[in-house]
Amino acid sequence: MSTLKITKKHKNHLNNPFPSNPKSLPIKQGTLLLNYQTTLPHHHIFTIGSDFQLTWRSENGGCVSISHKTQPTRSIWSTIPGQPFISAAMAETEVAESRGSFMIKDRNVRLLCNHQTIEDIKVLKENEQDSESGYVEFGSEYPVVEITGRVFGMRKSKSVLNQEKWYSLEKDVQSYVKYKLLFAQKNNNQIGFQIKLGKQNLVSSPRIYKGFFRKPTRTRKIRVRLFGSFSNRKRVVMDSSNEEESVAMKDGGNDECFNRICFTYSSEKNERFFGFGEQFSHVDFKGRKVPIFVQEQGIGRGDQPITFAANLVSYRAGGDWSTTYAPSPFYTTSKMRSLYLEGYDYSVFDLTQDDRVQIQIHGDCVEGRILYGNSPPELIEQFTESIGRPPVLPDWIISGAIVGMQGGTDKVRHVWEELVAHDVPISAFWLQDWVGERKTVIGSQLWWNWEVDETRYHGWKQLIKDLSAKHIKTMTYCNPCLAPMDSKPNAKKNLFLEAKELDILVKNKNGETYMVPNTAFDVGMLDLTHPNTAKWFKKILQEMVDDGVRGWMADFGEGLPVDACIYSGEDPISAHNRYPEIWAQINREFTEEWKKTLVGKVKEDPSESLVFFMRAGFRNTPKWATLFWEGDQMVSWQANDGIKSAVVGLLSSGFCGYAFNHSDIGGYCAVSIPFFKYTRDEELLLRWMELNAFTTIYRTHEGNKPSVNSQFYSNERTLSHFARFAKVYKAWKFYRVHLVKEASQKGLPVVRHLFLHYPNDDHVHKLTYEQFLVGDEILVVPTLDKHKKNVKAYFPVGETCVWKHIWTGDLYDIQGSEAYIEAPIGYPAIFVKNGSIVGEEFLRNLREYRIL
Repeated sequence: MSTLKITKKHKNHLNNPFPSNPKSLPIKQGTLLLNYQTTLPHHHIFTIGSDFQLTWRSENGGCVSISHKTQPTRSIWSTIPGQPFISAAMAETEVAESRGSFMIKDRNVRLLCNHQTIEDIKVLKENEQDSESGYVEFGSEYPVVEITGRVFGMRKSKSVLNQEKWYSLEKDVQSYVKYKLLFAQKNNNQIGFQIKLGKQNLVSSPRIYKGFFRKPTRTRKIRVRLFGSFSNRKRVVMDSSNEEESVAMKDGGNDECFNRICFTYSSEKNERFFGFGEQFSHVDFKGRKVPIFVQEQGIGRGDQPITFAANLVSYRAGGDWSTTYAPSPFYTTSKMRSLYLEGYDYSVFDLTQDDRVQIQIHGDCVEGRILYGNSPPELIEQFTESIGRPPVLPDWIISGAIVGMQGGTDKVRHVWEELVAHDVPISAFWLQDWVGERKTVIGSQLWWNWEVDETRYHGWKQLIKDLSAKHIKTMTYCNPCLAPMDSKPNAKKNLFLEAKELDILVKNKNGETYMVPNTAFDVGMLDLTHPNTAKWFKKILQEMVDDGVRGWMADFGEGLPVDACIYSGEDPISAHNRYPEIWAQINREFTEEWKKTLVGKVKEDPSESLVFFMRAGFRNTPKWATLFWEGDQMVSWQANDGIKSAVVGLLSSGFCGYAFNHSDIGGYCAVSIPFFKYTRDEELLLRWMELNAFTTIYRTHEGNKPSVNSQFYSNERTLSHFARFAKVYKAWKFYRVHLVKEASQKGLPVVRHLFLHYPNDDHVHKLTYEQFLVGDEILVVPTLDKHKKNVKAYFPVGETCVWKHIWTGDLYDIQGSEAYIEAPIGYPAIFVKNGSIVGEEFLRNLREYRIL
């Protein structure tokens, strides 16, 4: 029986500043052997669909590999000779949770089956499908290939050799389970795979593996027994009605199922792994374990001393290198291999060993796809063809600056006048405090009640109308949480109470509204799986748009508690990963439905399209969200959670279909307490302006503590610099329009790691935040260190071209060379391809705007 143990740490005010890392199954090498009845030849090729083939070879203990028929000798996936590619176990899941941060551990691992037999490999034709196996809907093109056998575990003292037979080992087997592995062609460039396990067969008493014992604790537990499958709504029976910090949930659905599957296959020592969603600390993940779970990214993420301080005052609030709002179970490698998992189960990609990949999945079945392509752009195109691609952004959002500010109507009008005086091209004002502002322990925060605060924004509709008359849009803010309005004096509505009365808020174990601790206050969270939620929330968006608003930040989505009770009754951890996708889908559906209500010329006017931007996501979110931003970076120069991490997040997410992404200019999170002060200085703000002038969106944010941060409107220097780089941003708009269209058609990001276009350059594989490409025409080498006035640029090996420095006109034509480039404030190191159409038009526009 599988157990989910949840420990809530919300109320802990003093915590271990060095919390333990997530613990998952260890890689335990086993043996692959053939059943004595197997009649497989020493070498055989099996056809998969019309374009792929699976090759079996018996030498060195046996292995299978998959290739495309156009390149039969190039393997896109293969097992390790003589070693199992499927293993299984039973384990309990332990989750520690605090304010959107989660730590997941495997504990009490038992019945570890790390040996595997192959009983048969056969081709199934359409009229030969196995109706009992449930594979009927899986295969999109026949024939499919099915591999069957057993995975088993031995008593501790017994080893297994490749040449041994099952019947000779059976007396020493502790437990085993039958498996089926299916490969089916999905399209011309994708193979689907599916692993299913049967019921476990226990031969002797299980043992618990070292390293997975849980230390005794005095904390009381609430036992919550879940009856039936997670696919159905659960009935909850509790042994105690007292609310404690520790909750234990048991899945009473099927006592005989394994709940861990490991899928293991070959890799190479020099193979580089890119992707896994929006990652902020690393670009290449070889040598690491990558957990795939949506959560708060944390404050510091390993940068010191802020991570120490954040962890001390709030459990795991500092995060670590792997914590992210938007993970994705997808990667592509330097060997042009690519794979992704379907579904929403928690998984860990273990890349710690040179010769293999092991994916550990929480569940008793696995589905995914293996992609074929000859270049990184091809693989991204294949991936996004399946998960979906974003729509073309409307022209207005990519034409000029998005002015993010707060303060009310009078302040907006004053800043607007200053921007006009500095000739700043403006696309929109983003006014996140339109709902009113409250002071909390972490700074200035909003009233989470999605209606305009007419005291703060008097003449709201007139302000929107006046901005619109100058072709400037108004953008606002919302999220899927609602705060009680008891202490807000001028609230017209109480959306929290409305949602509570409609029964569309997430519930706790007692069937009551789950008050979720989030940042500095508790909120009710919309149950997005409830059939009435979407319609109700779309009415809120409709009222906002009726006022003239044309865009908004759709914040949060990463904090669904894993002990929450939701309408769908689905597995809580899977529901947690799926929640941000549903959140994006509701917002997107509204934008499409609203567009259909327009008539005549207004309907055809692209300037009337709505845009929302998000930070939380999972694998398929790029299909729904119109735009992304990277969340809450520190206002610092540091690598894991400062300006450098903003570049890494752009590049890593770009591998995974997040084609339109950007960060807050200057970062967001400031900390101003004794001994720990992180505030945005002027130099950081100026350098971040230079950086974001070469991303999809050029948008400011005052941060969580506006009064201690340097702002774009702080003085003449910041205003002039903001204006200068808003014009630089405008100067390549013609190319941005092209890249936005390309992204909607192929899924390629606007901002790109050099690996996309120079995959054979080993030096490129090692690059993280040092430089990047805009499309394939502009090379950006940002200045990301304080007081630094020169940078080192690398000119990659691959396409024959000469790079031209836009400020001096100097040419760099030696591939694989490095050069130190002067980069004083106002003149970041930017290069274009000499003589290219894009480069020449960009330079011409810079001259027209008097930048050159």
